[in-house]
Amino acid sequence: MTAVALHHEIDGPDEAPPVLLLGSLGSTLAMWEPQVEGLAGDLRLIRADLRGHGASPTPPGPYAIEDLGGDAVALLDRLELERAHLVGLSLGGMIAQWVAAHHPERVDRLALLATSTRLPPPQQWHDRAATARSEGTQALADAVVSRWFTAGFADQHPARVERLRRAIADTDDEGYAGCCEAIAALDLTADLARITASTLVLAAADDPATPPPHGEAIVEAIADARLTVVDDAAHLLNMEQAQAVNDALRGHLLGR
Repeated sequence: MTAVALHHEIDGPDEAPPVLLLGSLGSTLAMWEPQVEGLAGDLRLIRADLRGHGASPTPPGPYAIEDLGGDAVALLDRLELERAHLVGLSLGGMIAQWVAAHHPERVDRLALLATSTRLPPPQQWHDRAATARSEGTQALADAVVSRWFTAGFADQHPARVERLRRAIADTDDEGYAGCCEAIAALDLTADLARITASTLVLAAADDPATPPPHGEAIVEAIADARLTVVDDAAHLLNMEQAQAVNDALRGHLLGR
């Protein structure tokens, strides 16, 4: 499939190290606002909407991880970046793994947040894709956002949670479904040994979608990889524990 031109926004100094941030299924680039607030002084942050999400184009599905990874590489090409740090959360982390394995020359350092190499059984993703197409993403939004935050965070920040719920509900039905089908077919296990980038894996202690054992499996398969488990956070740990995540990313990406 031909790569699509991903909608993106750039924050931070032109001369700073570039970092491409790729988000979760059902999100927009707005999910990285805590990282802009904390990291844009030291890094050039490039936040992108995945295909079928936010303001990016929505080609017909199904998609494959190769398509989503090709979009990311094409964005680096458009920005004339030979190399960049790559940060991905959930589906974005799956894309980042694929890019690092298949285009290692394009990736400087790699950070993988709340992600996995595979999320069986495939049928659950085919079922979710079918619901998105038949009932719309609105029908999925409540269940999905309930896995993104701990109950304590949701109670304390209802407006933020509602904003993310709306982002899921506003995601293009076909775009969401196509990405679900990419996850259904996903198995990056054999690709991990090909990754040469220095890799940080961040797992959230209370994540019901990709709990810490998923991160442990990634670290075991990638040379020069290390795992940090972030306490008191569910799937969107970059928002729930922004300070801890920003400190970890800053140290890893800037080599401090």
